[in-house]
Amino acid sequence: MKKTIKLIAGIALSCFVMGIAGADVSSLRGGNDLANAAEKTKKAKIEKVSGGIARTWAEQPPMIPHDVDKYQISIKNNGCLKCHSAATYEKEKSPKVGDSHFLTREDKALEKVSSRRWFCDQCHATQKGLTPLVENTFETVGRSD
Repeated sequence: MKKTIKLIAGIALSCFVMGIAGADVSSLRGGNDLANAAEKTKKAKIEKVSGGIARTWAEQPPMIPHDVDKYQISIKNNGCLKCHSAATYEKEKSPKVGDSHFLTREDKALEKVSSRRWFCDQCHATQKGLTPLVENTFETVGRSD
């Protein structure tokens, strides 16, 4: 009997706490119902930055300061390497693929880009000039270039 009362009291308390915690939660959708069609987003322009976009934390992958929509990256082909490979970066006046991209998990050097680093857009992204959905108060800390 005591266990049942404790269980019911625990459930009631949980429901009360969840009701209070959920009261101030709001959606990024605002008052838009999920069943209604969403408004089309504006096509954002890519922020083209000569010399690259500054990094904001240590070990951050560099942002891509140009359009890559037409680049193809597949198991056999990587469009990024047309400009950023060790053989072409100087002629193209582009940054070379980082040395870390030529290492295995055991830190053994490879002649070609490691398969772990082949799909560039897993870590690197283009920077678009958009208004943030929520306020961003991030401040750079600990950068030592």
